[in-house]
Amino acid sequence: MDYTPYTPPPDNCSFSSGFSLCPTAATSFFLPSAYALLFLTALPGNTLSLWVFLRCISTTSPTHVYLSHLSISNLVLSLTTPFLASYYAWGSVWTLSGVLCQLVLHGITPMLYINIYISLMILTWVALSRFAALIQRTHASRPSVCKTLLPHGFFTHLGRASFASRVCATMWVLAVGACVPVAVYYSVNEAISAKAVCYNPEVEIGGPLSAGFCVIAIFMFFFFYLLVLLSYMTVLRHIRRSRRNTVITTSQGLLGRVFRNIVVIQVVLSVCLLPYHIFKPIFISLQSMMSFCLFLQVKNCLLLLAALRGSTDPAMYFLLDKTFRRQTLVLLESSRSNPGSRATGSPGQKADRLGDGNTATATADLSHGSAL
Repeated sequence: MDYTPYTPPPDNCSFSSGFSLCPTAATSFFLPSAYALLFLTALPGNTLSLWVFLRCISTTSPTHVYLSHLSISNLVLSLTTPFLASYYAWGSVWTLSGVLCQLVLHGITPMLYINIYISLMILTWVALSRFAALIQRTHASRPSVCKTLLPHGFFTHLGRASFASRVCATMWVLAVGACVPVAVYYSVNEAISAKAVCYNPEVEIGGPLSAGFCVIAIFMFFFFYLLVLLSYMTVLRHIRRSRRNTVITTSQGLLGRVFRNIVVIQVVLSVCLLPYHIFKPIFISLQSMMSFCLFLQVKNCLLLLAALRGSTDPAMYFLLDKTFRRQTLVLLESSRSNPGSRATGSPGQKADRLGDGNTATATADLSHGSAL
């Protein structure tokens, strides 16, 4: 789904503006059910994650700043999923001029894309911060080329939580500033037929401006994706060199955890976001083929896969960050043992948790596996 109407629809699908586009089981049942399930899992998972990052971890590292903003982004994304489920279930009944249709097209859809690309940028900065931390705090047989070429201040800033906060604020401004004007433009300038339904070819194809925006977004994705891949490959190379020269058992264990964490994150990024951005230019270029309806269903399913990352990220935090895992387990145990009390527990319990957090977080980024 894009923001706008476009040129005449493909000649393979027989429809008029008053009828739904290629109604299939995927559109009517699978996508609404999947988005509803995404809402039920992403909302509580990201709410809990955000609570842990903001209230239970006392010492804030750059990684925790990035992940807290990622939780906020996922939380906002989860709030869009009920509307998307409704769109796919009843979009062929809604009129294009109706309030719900206009809300989905010009409000919910921009929010979805904003949070998809914010998550991409955040994961990129997490990669860069982990890269800087490992390069600075571990030693290989010879200095890293990146440490030699890049200014020392670059690594210093990447290790500061205040810098991470400024980066996140800038990312929000850029993402919102890029998407909102496109949505506003089409909400003001689009021509709406009184008989047109919401789920129709023109809406799904999009207009010239939204097509240009998609091309820019695709190029941006591959730039950040390759940057993440390059930084992680550089870190892995540094890890292999360090292992040959490290005899301390704790350091060897650290390097093994970093290797595992990098693989997990790269797999999540590749599985959830990469397929959509590979297929979207194919969909744009082949929209007049006889298989348009099939390509449309594939595109919508891959967009669902990109949004699905909002539901899986809390599990990723739990697996990869020992401080987050420790505080989450303490919080859940406290809630289970004191069902009538607030989740934060008594002052004594909170103090105990903060004490654990100070100890764990002080070494979380490297010594205790907080190596996202």
